[in-house]
Amino acid sequence: MIHFVWPWAFILLPLPWLIYKFCPPALAAEEAALWVPSLSPFAAVQHQHGRRKGRWQLPLALCCWLLLVGATARPQWLGDPIELPVSGRDLLLAVDLSGSMQTKDFYLDGESVDRLTVLKAVAGQFIQQRVGDRLGLILFGDQPYVQTPLTFDRRTVEQLLAESAIGLAGEKTAIGDAIGLAVKRLKRGGGEEQVLILLTDGANTAGHLSPLKAADLAAAEGLKIYTIGLGATTMKVEGFFFSQMVNPSAGLDEKTLTEIAQKTGGRYFRARDTDQLAGIYAELDRLEPVERDHDVYRPIAELYPWPLGLALFYSLLLLLLPQLPQRIARRKNG
Repeated sequence: MIHFVWPWAFILLPLPWLIYKFCPPALAAEEAALWVPSLSPFAAVQHQHGRRKGRWQLPLALCCWLLLVGATARPQWLGDPIELPVSGRDLLLAVDLSGSMQTKDFYLDGESVDRLTVLKAVAGQFIQQRVGDRLGLILFGDQPYVQTPLTFDRRTVEQLLAESAIGLAGEKTAIGDAIGLAVKRLKRGGGEEQVLILLTDGANTAGHLSPLKAADLAAAEGLKIYTIGLGATTMKVEGFFFSQMVNPSAGLDEKTLTEIAQKTGGRYFRARDTDQLAGIYAELDRLEPVERDHDVYRPIAELYPWPLGLALFYSLLLLLLPQLPQRIARRKNG
């Protein structure tokens, strides 16, 4: 629909008529005079000019005035209402990129893949479902860094997670520093609810801050942490003469991850295969549901340049067309 921001501008429509009706005309005849012996040479020109003026100049001038008043009223096109979900939650994903994440003890679509590949596939779907939450991404190894600050742009968060690579942040695991960085970033965000989902397959082997001390800091700031331990419990390793079964998750510090979650009011989850990891994200959706409140937004397109442009075009016609016959006559006489 079309909406006028300043509809009061239409009270200016009768202004030219009021000026014509109540203001005295300019006495141009008394200001200048031309003495000629006879008016016969000017009769045809005067008659032609008056006929031309009465035929098109007045309607064109009225159109210009109507368009100018319409542009002054500032017309806008209002689009259909769009519901925007509103949430006060800030949610960070902290993803382990240490060397152990390249262990191929998961299966995706029947193929053996490494842990990070499965994490990207499952977490990507989780990110797309978090409509209304501000999401951020922290990648950590020897040290953590913010890959994506808090944003409503879920597509960018998913893309940057998909582009992450094992070893990008180092070969070790700084869990405590990753939590400390999350506390720092979420404290600046100022959201009503603050949640960190930390995914790792090992133990804290680097960094300056211990995981439990970092958990205490997170609890003091009201940050809830959900920890996820990745890795299968058994894996067949082919040897030179024979194969053997090993535990690829022997280095996973489940005790510390459990204590981190308990200190902050979260939960610890264990993902031994792809289905369990997908189930964990489904459980997180249940524990931290997306807000259902909505805000209504209507896209607005400004329309005033159109009548303003037409008024300018008609004004140029009023200025140039009266001079056109004179120029044609000059060319013929020349």
